Amino acid sequence: MSNLIGLDKKHFIHPTSSIQQQQEKGAKVIMDKGDGIYLTDKDKNVYIDAMSSLWNVNIGHGRKELAKAAAKQMEKMAYSSAFSTFSHEPAIKLAEKIAQMTPDGLNAVFFTSGGSESNDSAIKLVRHYWKIQGKPERRNIISLRRGYHGVAAASTSATGIPEFWDMAGHMVSGSIHAKSPYGIGTEQAIDSLRQVIDEKGAETIAAFLAEPIQGSGGVLIPPADYFKKVREVCEAYDILFIADEVITGFGRTGKMFGMENWGVIPDMMTFAKGVTSGYMPLGGVVISDHIHNVLKEKSKGTLFHGFTYSGHPTAAAVALKNIEILEKEGLVENSREMGEKLLEGFHFIKKELDIIGDVRTTGLIGAVELVQNPETNERFPAELQVASKVIEALHERGVICRPVTYENTDIICFAPPLIINETQVHTIIEKLHDAVRSVQQQLGDKH
Repeated sequence: MSNLIGLDKKHFIHPTSSIQQQQEKGAKVIMDKGDGIYLTDKDKNVYIDAMSSLWNVNIGHGRKELAKAAAKQMEKMAYSSAFSTFSHEPAIKLAEKIAQMTPDGLNAVFFTSGGSESNDSAIKLVRHYWKIQGKPERRNIISLRRGYHGVAAASTSATGIPEFWDMAGHMVSGSIHAKSPYGIGTEQAIDSLRQVIDEKGAETIAAFLAEPIQGSGGVLIPPADYFKKVREVCEAYDILFIADEVITGFGRTGKMFGMENWGVIPDMMTFAKGVTSGYMPLGGVVISDHIHNVLKEKSKGTLFHGFTYSGHPTAAAVALKNIEILEKEGLVENSREMGEKLLEGFHFIKKELDIIGDVRTTGLIGAVELVQNPETNERFPAELQVASKVIEALHERGVICRPVTYENTDIICFAPPLIINETQVHTIIEKLHDAVRSVQQQLGDKH
């Protein structure tokens, strides 16, 4: 282990991590194997993976069916390019399957290697869509504050979390941010959207981009009428609507795709994560028939956009098997049912403890907010790092979760694998209760 820690510090630059922390303390954990909802580290400590790692291991760890699907495809043909109209069966069948699963009118798929690439691709495609129709001035992308869309150039700029801009600044011009409905409601959020459109001019707006639920922003679930109102605004101004389903797709919200919870059909849908449950890197953009028809009619010559691994045959074969398991095992329905149990547990903890504010779930994506005063929603001073303390307490109790502290919030996020059962949900609730109670006592509460 000490050798691995030393090598990690010397050679491995970790994504979204503190380099100083790594150099001072080494890797927090070195994982060794996964089974179901559990991960085991090199010291044989077992953890509940209550985040599906990065919101993505939907069918759970250690599924041999996916390993067999990958091996079978690798033995036959591990990789073949999809450039210059070359094609292969796994990508064709996966595109067909995704078209069957997505809402009506979304039938053509551009494949990528992950979520950041998917959102970058969607932004380039909508700009191309307007350009070939003689409207190159339509380049601006409206997204939401607290939204997260990835770390590639355009997706970083579309992300509405300033911490992600601080590293290297805005990489791409034309990204503007309207207010999220979180904490202000539909009316004010729609007013903000209209204001942004009026300020920039509708004739300069290419698309509106949003997650059905803002995951990395803190599992921010919109009011029931928000996206219907957004859709009305987009149609009124002839603005395309892109749904970022990277986290919410493939059963996470108790529906196959998150936007189905609000009965809204976007013009484009980006996906990644749950399409392979993390077993292979894969993502994509699904576009509407209308957009596809415009591309077919007016996009002359080569579409100069693509990745080496667009439509990777082994990744596509794994995705097909992953989707088969999602459907065969009823995991979308299980997500809905277990999400309700998780929410019941959150409400129980809220009644029992004194520092729990809002609790929420939609399917198996949920959050618990920690506040100084639940009645007024008064937040803790940032320097107390309450969410980080609870995360550490959960880690000590064998649960891996994620904190969100943007804008002085203390939010604990949950997104366990969709295979989780009721007993396992109860275990998470018990450990969360114990962890929050211990931090509450550290803060000086004697209840």
